[in-house]
Amino acid sequence: MKNASESFLVDIQPGGLRFSADNSLSLLAAAERAGIRMPSSCRNGTCRTCLCRVVSGQIRYAIEWPGVSADEKKDGYILPCVAYPLSPLVIDAPLAAVAGSSRNQSQS
Repeated sequence: MKNASESFLVDIQPGGLRFSADNSLSLLAAAERAGIRMPSSCRNGTCRTCLCRVVSGQIRYAIEWPGVSADEKKDGYILPCVAYPLSPLVIDAPLAAVAGSSRNQSQS
């Protein structure tokens, strides 16, 4: 897959943040690489700390069944720690912030 690597733009609502996500990195890892903090804990799709919603675009999962219910999936909810972009994305992640900003500093 390394030879077929592609990058996609990811827009985060409502904060207006934007980053480029390589399809070989999880959305969470790509956001962190771009200096954007998103809530996270386990990084393996079980704790649901990073749960957010895709407004538009497509992802794939690194694991067969992440900790998202069928109804949540239908409503667009994803776990960015195990989600990889397949297209440009718009996600609704209200707690996302630029790393080091005063917003969301209580999470480490």
